This record gives sequence, structure tokens and C-alpha cells, in this order.
Amino acid sequence: MQILTLDQIRARIDDLAIIDCMREALIAQSRGKCDTPMPMHLDVNGGEVHIKSSYRRGGKHFALKMASTFHGAGNGMMLLASADTGEPAAYLADSGHLTDVRTAAVAAMVARALGRRDQTIGILGSGIQARLTARFHARILSLKRVYLWGRTPDHVANCAEEIRKFVPDVAVLTSPSAVAAATRLIVTCTASLAPLLTAEDVEAGTHITAVGADAYGKQELDPQILRNCDLLLVDSLAQCEKLGELQHVPDQRECAVEIGKYLENPEPPKESVADLTGLGVEDLFIAEWIAQQS
Repeated sequence: MQILTLDQIRARIDDLAIIDCMREALIAQSRGKCDTPMPMHLDVNGGEVHIKSSYRRGGKHFALKMASTFHGAGNGMMLLASADTGEPAAYLADSGHLTDVRTAAVAAMVARALGRRDQTIGILGSGIQARLTARFHARILSLKRVYLWGRTPDHVANCAEEIRKFVPDVAVLTSPSAVAAATRLIVTCTASLAPLLTAEDVEAGTHITAVGADAYGKQELDPQILRNCDLLLVDSLAQCEKLGELQHVPDQRECAVEIGKYLENPEPPKESVADLTGLGVEDLFIAEWIAQQS
């Protein structure tokens, strides 16, 4: 069995290639080529554990991913097993890093597919996901400034310093509404249980990718934002209506379009929202891609 450490995994990551890999994963899922069951969530001693899996029909492997957060620290692993024998083929000791990477890659891929040409981006949150969001969007956009908001000043200051490695101009703002006023491209990546942005905050021409709501009860957006947008994208209708922003707006279920389907016939809208809950198929594709690099 191949064993890859976190350092080895980091050395193999190619941001643009991962973005393309996530596009392939979501299209395969939308076409019905993958068996991706609903994730399992565990609450363990105050920690949050997500377990996801997927198999691409005709593929060499199936994947099992465990990602956790305990007291603000992430951990986890990915396992590839033979689709012929079930024998473990590769163990990726990524400490949850690939989950964060593929999430940021999907958000950037959506912005690219929507034809965004923004030179600024707003990010709500100050954890690893915020850092990777800036990094991956800087790969596909000519970003000149990042507007950043978070609840904890020290965390925000540290996050801003790291983001400046990718976008030198980072402005720390005092509220989510101030971020929405400053830019038309926003990514929310918090663990919020209540809306951070209201419909009144959102300016014309805005795209929002919401990645924080990935479990029952989580919420970052006012439901009216989803009702008002011209295009509501979801990574998985089945997951988002139970775990994502869509759980709070069941009346918009019939309006939601899976990202994989949209990617095959994109039409840039005026205002849009992408609801990301994170799919096991993304874990399968990124684990296979990393394992194949030398």
C-alpha cells in the first residue's frame, strides 16, 4: 500500500490541475457515472467528523475520506482501495488538507465557469479555508485586492498576512455587509449557524459561493438571497437540500441546478449563488490525482 505524508501530498499539489480535476469530478457525478452516497456526520466530544465516500463506475478505486475539526484544528485522512479486491491501495495522511484544497478549488472553478473577471474578492472567515480560497481564486483571476472579515481579530490578522503571499493588498473590514458593499465576488467559509449576509447587503451583479454550510443547522446566507438570485448552483441537490444553504429554502429546490450539469452548458447570469457541501466524488478524484503523481 502506498503511504503519503502531508509533506509529500503538499509537494504534489498543482492548483490549476486540481481545479480541472474538480471540474471532471462534478461532471462525472452529474452524468451518473459515480456512486456517491450521503455523507455521515459524527459529533465526538465537541468535535465534528465528516465521513464521505465515492466510486466511479469502471474506475480502479473507491475512496473513503474522514475529515474532522476538534477545537478549531483540522485532521483526517483519505483511503483509496482497489475496486477489484477491496485491498487498500493508497493511504493519504493529509490531516484534512485535501478536503480544504478541493473545496477552494471547486469555488474557484465555479467562478471561472461563470466567466467572472473580478479584480477583487470578499472572504468571510479567517481559517485555512479563507487562505486557500484566496490562493485558488488568485490562480484564475487577476486579483488586486482581497476584502477580509472574521470574528476574531488575531485570527483575521494572521490570515491576512498569509493571504498577502498570493494577493498583496488585503483590506480587513469590520462586518460582512461592508465586504458585500466593497466587492461583487464573495466566498463565505465559516461555521456559522445564522445568516451573515442579508438580501439587502447584496449588490447587483454579485456572485456568492457559500462553503460553510455542510451539516444540518449551519447557515451563512439569508434565505432571500437564494430566492433573489438568477442562478442557484448546488454541488449536489440531494446533499444541499439536507446539509447546505438549500436546507433553509426548500421552496427553491426546483430552481437549483447541479454544478456538473451547468458546466456542460454555462450561461453567465447577473446574480448567482453556489451552495457547496463537499462531495465524496471530489475526494475520490483528488486522492487518485495525488496518488498518481510522482
